[in-house]
Amino acid sequence: MRTTTHRALALAATSALVLAGCSSDGDSDNDGSGDTLTIGIKFDQPGLGFKDGEEYTGFDVDVARYVADKLGYAEEDVEFVEAISANRETMLEGDQVDMIFATYSITEERDEVVDFAGPYFVAGQDLLVRADETDITGPDTLEGKNLCSVSGSTSAQRVKDTYDQGTGINLVEQPGYSECLSLLTSGQVDAVTTDDIILAGLAAEEGSGAMKVVGNPFSEERYGVGIPEGSDQCQAINDALTDMFEDGSWQEALDAATTGTGFTPNAELNPPTLVECK
Repeated sequence: MRTTTHRALALAATSALVLAGCSSDGDSDNDGSGDTLTIGIKFDQPGLGFKDGEEYTGFDVDVARYVADKLGYAEEDVEFVEAISANRETMLEGDQVDMIFATYSITEERDEVVDFAGPYFVAGQDLLVRADETDITGPDTLEGKNLCSVSGSTSAQRVKDTYDQGTGINLVEQPGYSECLSLLTSGQVDAVTTDDIILAGLAAEEGSGAMKVVGNPFSEERYGVGIPEGSDQCQAINDALTDMFEDGSWQEALDAATTGTGFTPNAELNPPTLVECK
């Protein structure tokens, strides 16, 4: 990986839960190689990838730290950078990051330009609405509604390809989910769409009980680890994920991310079956 010597950003927000699992098995050579592993995450998804001051928290972050440890990177050698949805392929193609853990769904189109390890979670696209909303119960009830999603996301693309065919859905695209949540809170849009686990985290973070997830998922989103095309790290990442599934760390991290949100992961699809590396 990278041989630059810049230090990682402050990582005071370590997940004691997961790191306890990492450090106890003694498999990794994590005494600090001096090389840097640059990982792209989201900064605006509470419970998944979230930056609060100098702290990075969430399920994606915990999985990334576990994998990095298994690959032999000390905590101080991991640098997190923001990877917004529209920039993820570009960041991998341009060697700006070594890997991406950012609710990054594996799709055929993306797989043509980058490689994926994993998946490490399967979510489903759903809708977030105001708590007093009763008319919106799924994508087929969005006619004439203002719907917010994030530019470059599979969620926005699915609305364009599948549901916005003469139905009068006004798709409002924003750079991130925090912007969508602000629009929903202020009444400028009627709903926000992305994956159910992301929406549950947004609703919980908002905290007033004024938002609810509809609970009618209409896709399967396999969260993969994005790596540059031709990378030799796929199998090592999959081996690390297998260890995380088997030693209980994955379940502990998922519980920590979702407890109190009202979200229940799909037990039939999780933990997911890993794809074979090319």
